[in-house]
Amino acid sequence: MKHHGGWRHHTTPGAFYLRYSLPFDRFILTFFGLVPLGRVIAIANQKGGVGKTTTAINLGAALARRDMWTLIIDCDPQANTTGGLGFSKDPSRRTIYHALMHDVPLRDLVQKSPLEGLHLIPSDKNLVGATLELADRPEREKALRNKMETFRKEFNYILLDCPPALDLLTLNALVAADSVIVPVQCEYFALEGVSELLDTLIRVRRLHNHNLAVEGILLTMFDERTNLAHQVRDDLRDFFGDQVFSTVIPRNVRLAEAPSFGQPIFLYDPDCKGAASYLELAQEVINHDEKGAGSRAERPPSDS
Repeated sequence: MKHHGGWRHHTTPGAFYLRYSLPFDRFILTFFGLVPLGRVIAIANQKGGVGKTTTAINLGAALARRDMWTLIIDCDPQANTTGGLGFSKDPSRRTIYHALMHDVPLRDLVQKSPLEGLHLIPSDKNLVGATLELADRPEREKALRNKMETFRKEFNYILLDCPPALDLLTLNALVAADSVIVPVQCEYFALEGVSELLDTLIRVRRLHNHNLAVEGILLTMFDERTNLAHQVRDDLRDFFGDQVFSTVIPRNVRLAEAPSFGQPIFLYDPDCKGAASYLELAQEVINHDEKGAGSRAERPPSDS
């Protein structure tokens, strides 16, 4: 597939199936089958501390390890994804803010990460101002989608790391996305929080992005030693069924340490359980495209 340096060959096995929510021209035919072009996945939850950034970094890295050309766009003014990929604070570096507010082309903002095949459009604290500056613009919720239209096919997957709030930045990410991954910590109020977010997704789907799908609900920080974690897992699967990923991300010290070293888990400790779980998650996401309209990747619950 085409990227910044020319053509890239893929070794990931594929099958000749299409997800119904992606048109044919959003795939590229390789010797191994069809692989997606420009699949945009938002990683969102209005709660903080549920593993959004950890998932953005390590799912992106896992997709790159699966030979998928991947971009992460850091949509959070806290810029934790930017720092977690080894980019120190640099006031002179242009960020997603410059694309939204100063019309800088997205391709001019792309940074290569230390991991082959993984790229980043960074964020910084100035992105806080975008919420205020966008407020008076027409079609303010489509600012990111409009910037991505001619750019998205340069990557197989684009992941949008959203802030822990249902604000204008998150709305822009949801309007630009094909689907949403909802990370959920295995805790007492998990079910209530996911239900509220899915209600929001239904409204976004109805008003702004009719093709928005639920890629899956992802259980994170799972501690198999506690009864509560098992109860929350079972409750979520009973309630949401196939919308819950089969993969569960364990509570893992190495996953927690890796961002402080500015590395995805595959550079920090590729043999730990956390690394294995994100590789499994990446394969699930890829399989959603290979298998077509899987129930998890179809759509939010009925808009009625």
